Amino acid sequence: MKLSVAASWVEMPLRKFVLDARLELGVLLHPTGQVLGQFGFARSVDVMTACALAAAAHASSAELGRQLEGQPFRGVHYVGSTRQFFRATVVTQATPLILFAVFDEESSLGVVQLFFQQFCREVAALAPSAEAEPAALAEDFESELNRNLAVMFGRV
Repeated sequence: MKLSVAASWVEMPLRKFVLDARLELGVLLHPTGQVLGQFGFARSVDVMTACALAAAAHASSAELGRQLEGQPFRGVHYVGSTRQFFRATVVTQATPLILFAVFDEESSLGVVQLFFQQFCREVAALAPSAEAEPAALAEDFESELNRNLAVMFGRV
């Protein structure tokens, strides 16, 4: 199993969840799109795309839920012809996190949801407190981004 983590406290619960729920792909991320841990992606561009889509789906479904029912929708499930995806919120003391998981006929929504509940408890217990959580974006993020874009597009 190829699992990569940016936050060491994520590794054990994510590894266990991926195995127990029989996922093909999975990513745990901050609502800003920052990856905390991922499994099954062959290329980094695929991880970035999944994170951008998951963060956007999270934000839009939360707002849609607020407008329709007065509270954010916490999860989304989609069934495709061969694969399904599950996107849900993982509540922690500091910041709610987003889980995006893809599975096939080797698993089911019920299995994923069952192990997701356990995953949420483990992550909530291990996640750093709000005071210990670093800023999502560095102070010089904008200038660093502009510099990297200039280099990437040959403007430097």
